[in-house]
Amino acid sequence: MSVRAILTEGGRHFVTALSIGSLTGDKVYQELFDLTTEAEMGHIALSRSADLVVVAPATADLIAKLASGLAPDLASTALLATDKPVLLAPAMNVRMWNHAATQRNVAALMADGIHVVGPNDGEMACGEFGPGRMAEPDEIADRIASLLGAETLLSGFKALVTAGPTHEPIDPVRFIANRSSGKQGYAIASALAQAGANTVLVSGPVELAPPPGVKLVKVETARQMWSACEVELPADIAVCSAAVADWRPVNAANAKLKKRDAVPNIALTENPDILAGLARHGAKRPSLVIGFAAETDDLIANAKAKLASKGCDWIIANDVSTGIMGANRNRVHLLSASGTDSWPEMSKTDVATRLVARIAEKLGKHAA
Repeated sequence: MSVRAILTEGGRHFVTALSIGSLTGDKVYQELFDLTTEAEMGHIALSRSADLVVVAPATADLIAKLASGLAPDLASTALLATDKPVLLAPAMNVRMWNHAATQRNVAALMADGIHVVGPNDGEMACGEFGPGRMAEPDEIADRIASLLGAETLLSGFKALVTAGPTHEPIDPVRFIANRSSGKQGYAIASALAQAGANTVLVSGPVELAPPPGVKLVKVETARQMWSACEVELPADIAVCSAAVADWRPVNAANAKLKKRDAVPNIALTENPDILAGLARHGAKRPSLVIGFAAETDDLIANAKAKLASKGCDWIIANDVSTGIMGANRNRVHLLSASGTDSWPEMSKTDVATRLVARIAEKLGKHAA
């Protein structure tokens, strides 16, 4: 593997070009208008010659530039010109990381297909503690290896993913729903597609861009979601991350219910259990069926009970009492017949990447 480095002006305050060059064994690129570089449109050549572009550390400033499409220097110009995968390893003060502008920029970049690893919680150079510490070198290296080998990881497999909430109509303007944003499910569908799987995403109503390379099927109700899933069978992998409404009104009103009328008595009936339905689908049952357990109390106990009752292979459990729904980060526990594997808090993209690696391992495919 060959590595070419671009050293930014800020980076020169911490490390020299000589040091980096001695590690890469290649020229270190620094200036946008370096005549030996730009005479041949060097930023284009740099961006196109790589299989993967890694930014480590990715500062708040560079993240903002990339999110806004600004290109005042060689690094940002090369990033804007590349058509290859990009991996950011953010590193900054905890307050800068938590700032609304940074979170907005990171969310926009992830929606554009940019990969992010970290940041981690830890002590920082400024003496503060919290999220903002750059991911460890081994974590970054593992993510690089995953991305470089991802396109063949699950080639030949078909994956079915459900995501988002369902809306169960009460009348033409009101419905029963929940707070699911769909972010985790969309991240999983994206990671499966990047791993080479033929991926279908059946999504309830969300405000997210479709992941690249994924077949998107939009639905509104639980019954529509179940019908869409049945159409896509057979599949090798099913990941049921959607927060499907357990109940729906027996009879939805044809006209808006008026406040001046008596308080309505809304009779409810059960919706289809999509996870259990896929897990017990006989000959068309996917080889690996994965469900989610979003709980507010007794997380592991409730997840174990769901694993046993639904007939699925794995359950991904997370505590939603702490505001996980709608956030960009998650802390999950993977439960299976062999036990419980607790993962540290990480971005939902990193959760998806790790889950896909586990899926590939389970199905007997390994990254190079």
